Amino acid sequence: MTEKRKCVFAGTFDPPTLGHKSVIEACLGMFDEVVLCVMVNPKKQPLFSLEERREMFALDFQGEPRVRVESFSGTVAEFLKKEGTRYYVRGLRNGTDFDYENADFYASRKLDGDIIAVYLPCPQELLHVSSSIVRSSLVFKTPIDEYVSEEVKEYIYRKFPQGKPLNG
Repeated sequence: MTEKRKCVFAGTFDPPTLGHKSVIEACLGMFDEVVLCVMVNPKKQPLFSLEERREMFALDFQGEPRVRVESFSGTVAEFLKKEGTRYYVRGLRNGTDFDYENADFYASRKLDGDIIAVYLPCPQELLHVSSSIVRSSLVFKTPIDEYVSEEVKEYIYRKFPQGKPLNG
């Protein structure tokens, strides 16, 4: 029997975007299980609560038994050990993302030398997508359709109705 291959995709995900969803879908083609870890970052003040971010991911992957949504307030290295996997997946849009993720990888590797980073390039049509642009769109009441799934959009507008476009 072969060992089950599991990866972790961790981040703040405030909120989850189509870019995040595309990374997870790519992971499902390579791994038997994908653990989405919504991280608590004490340096960030998220717009959505930890539970709301978890609920949004659950909406995107309802009915997919190979995706599990968790949350964690420690380091990624600690979470990888807890999950019993070495594979840490990161999505990359550009060289700036690569520089940031690579520095983060080497910092995590000092905590656990067994970590294997898996970098996945963003689909070209999603290069402009980020959680910060979704939050900005909510502040300025502009559409978020091209940044999040329909399920997440409906969830966001229920929780944050003041961000809904006036004509939407």
